[in-house]
Amino acid sequence: MVENLLIAIPAFIVALGLLIVIHEFGHYWVARKVGVKVLRFSVGFGKPIWRYQRSADDTEFVVSAIPLGGYVSMLDERVAEVPESQRDQAFNRQKIHHRVAIVAAGPLFNFMFAILAYWMMFVVGLPGLKPVVGEVAANSIAATVDIRVGDQIVAVNGDPTATWGAASLGVLASSLNQQTLQITLLDEWQQSREVELTLPKVGEEFGKQGGLQHLGLTPLRPKIEAVIGRVLDNSPAARSGLMVDDILLAADGQTINDWMGWVHYVRDRPEQAISLRVLRDGQEQLLTITPERVDEGGVAVGKIGAGVSMLKHTIPDELLAVQKYGPLEAISAAFNKTWDMSLMSLQVMGKMLTGQVSLSNLSGPITIAQYAGYSAQGGLPTFLAFLAVISLSLGVLNLLPIPMLDGGHLLYYLIEYIKGSPLSDESQAMGMRIGMFCILMLMSVALYNDLIRIFG
Repeated sequence: MVENLLIAIPAFIVALGLLIVIHEFGHYWVARKVGVKVLRFSVGFGKPIWRYQRSADDTEFVVSAIPLGGYVSMLDERVAEVPESQRDQAFNRQKIHHRVAIVAAGPLFNFMFAILAYWMMFVVGLPGLKPVVGEVAANSIAATVDIRVGDQIVAVNGDPTATWGAASLGVLASSLNQQTLQITLLDEWQQSREVELTLPKVGEEFGKQGGLQHLGLTPLRPKIEAVIGRVLDNSPAARSGLMVDDILLAADGQTINDWMGWVHYVRDRPEQAISLRVLRDGQEQLLTITPERVDEGGVAVGKIGAGVSMLKHTIPDELLAVQKYGPLEAISAAFNKTWDMSLMSLQVMGKMLTGQVSLSNLSGPITIAQYAGYSAQGGLPTFLAFLAVISLSLGVLNLLPIPMLDGGHLLYYLIEYIKGSPLSDESQAMGMRIGMFCILMLMSVALYNDLIRIFG
């Protein structure tokens, strides 16, 4: 836990700071281009802890104490008195299309950065497991169609799937539309065939399992010996006396055949004492270990804070794949990926509002920080994918027609364009109060979900 925090916190700060700067720079850059005077460019809210201003007439750049957002403050007669000589530089005096451009630029820069991040990810290459079926669960959705162990998933609904993660994402996207799913398979003799299945209605289970796992499929993995490679300090494993190089023999009298079998056994028993038999220096030892309860997407699982040494158990090359394109091919792939992920974000938000998808799928800063740490440990391509997802999520969220957000301001300008005059100050103030309430509720639910995942 401590080890992950040492990576997660810096990764989260870097990611959040970068994405805030990109978003606010969009507002700043377009404002300057159309002639609006920018007073302050702030990363964070509250008391400034660092500031820079070249001269009294230039923009003041500030880093503030609360790093959960940022803002660009512009000359505006609605905020403070503006000298006659500077009124043409005031935001409120600009033509409506200039104001729309300034406000829309923030989310637009988020989407542009997501495209850039995905492009870099595809050029570098995103590694993953080859999408080969290792197991088909009995009585699962996949078991009702002709999917066999050893089949390789080469496409989902016609889209090529280089890795298991890409195939899972394709299934997850299709489940939002509750559409018929076509999976193209390649068997062990390189014979191609297609299977078709109807996905169930999206419900509480959405997001709790990966797309292919929800169908009852697990990937083909190498058999890894059940030998302890590391033990985290202050973890259930450390408290039980488990040590590095211990060979796991049996749990509650059941033989442990490989590492993944042990992982599944622990995950299924949160807060349940397990009688463990291990081999240490040629001598058998009896230990009792109680996995702690951890929430993963609304599902309680057990974890003990121990891992296997992957240096001793590398994944064979034949089970590895890389999703990679040339520099030119990666451009269209990045645009398509940004579009697909943005559309999926909108669909999930819409289904949350209608109650079709549980609000437990909403994540707050703690969960995002955890994923920042995981992605940073996964290498540059994984961290780029994380940055792209968060950036486009910020873009989509900010375009929602909620006052206080960029989308709310754009809604005001649309009403102004239709009626020929701005909304009254009273109406805008009422909208701001409603918007603030909506945002506070959203943040409260997200933070509650984070705390439930940790302590629930």
